[in-house]
Amino acid sequence: MTASTSSRAAAPTPGARPGSKLLPSLGILLVAGGILLLLWFAWAWFNPGPAPYRYQLAEEGSADKFPQLGLGKWPDLSIARYEVFAEDIPQPLAVLHAARQANGPQVRLDWENRTSELLLTTDLKLNELATLAAAIDKYAGKDALVLGWWDTSRQLKLLSKRDTLFSGQFSDYLVIPTPWQKQADAIRKYEDDFWGGKAGREEEQKFERFADALMAEPQAGAAILRELAGDREAYLAIHVTDLYKLGVMRPGRFDVAYRNFPMEGNMHGMVDYLKRWVLDNNYKTYTLQSLSDRLVRGYFLKDDKSDQTLIAQMLPFTQSMPLDLTAVQLIYQTGGYWVYRIPGGKEPASAGATPEDAASFPAPVLPPAAE
Repeated sequence: MTASTSSRAAAPTPGARPGSKLLPSLGILLVAGGILLLLWFAWAWFNPGPAPYRYQLAEEGSADKFPQLGLGKWPDLSIARYEVFAEDIPQPLAVLHAARQANGPQVRLDWENRTSELLLTTDLKLNELATLAAAIDKYAGKDALVLGWWDTSRQLKLLSKRDTLFSGQFSDYLVIPTPWQKQADAIRKYEDDFWGGKAGREEEQKFERFADALMAEPQAGAAILRELAGDREAYLAIHVTDLYKLGVMRPGRFDVAYRNFPMEGNMHGMVDYLKRWVLDNNYKTYTLQSLSDRLVRGYFLKDDKSDQTLIAQMLPFTQSMPLDLTAVQLIYQTGGYWVYRIPGGKEPASAGATPEDAASFPAPVLPPAAE
């Protein structure tokens, strides 16, 4: 009897085995944990946290409200002035103007850094951009295509009424200073949300190809630009500051540096000091950007490979000759902007135009900066 009872008590039954429920439960827990982990990664991906700064609207209105900007040619634009603030810093880090037409996306028109380090982008003068846009609107064919850095392209698309190869926001290529690098994803999301019009994959691929052209030797670079433009009448608008943006986009492949120099005394004294500084730091060549009456910024290249690129040959470095460049033809220059005609496409629609006088831009006058 005892043996029989003991035998029944020891016999295993499905409902009594400890592992029969434990294993399925562990599996469910693991699957649920994996799903939660994926959801957390997805949330973190789309919510990288706040950017370390914010745009604060200071003033807005029509172009008439901002006569000092010289935007009278564009009375239908809505203009806004923003200040850029960071937490616990009472003074703005930068100021800028933006514009939009009707319900279109806002486009940044200029930028003035108020710190010693570049934040997000380089300094730009709105009067130079307005002069460039007016010239393109006046002299380029109505069906012409304009190529340029992505931010220049957005500005010229708004102001010059010409088609541009790029029109999207490329926040991946912003100038993010070292103290903000850990918040780079948050910065890019904030910029995409604030400005709108994030570039799509196809446009990104074209922009990478555009960067390839700027880094190639002149003939090869011009061929890539023509490939991008197709058979259209096409122009390239390049700015001195695009050098540094290209270096940020292609670190280690395009060696460029910058330094600000105060304008104390006469220009020749500053240039003599700058030349000594270039020799002491083993830079090969340099060009200058005027920031104000009291400040200039020098951009420096350190190696022969960077000096022989299309972008370096198109800008006024000490060892370049833009007027003699044949791969693309210099047709206009204002402030920091240099405009080249990309050969090989359709001629301008104006009667009697030739490749030499196409679009009849005023002849460029080279600045005396690169001595």
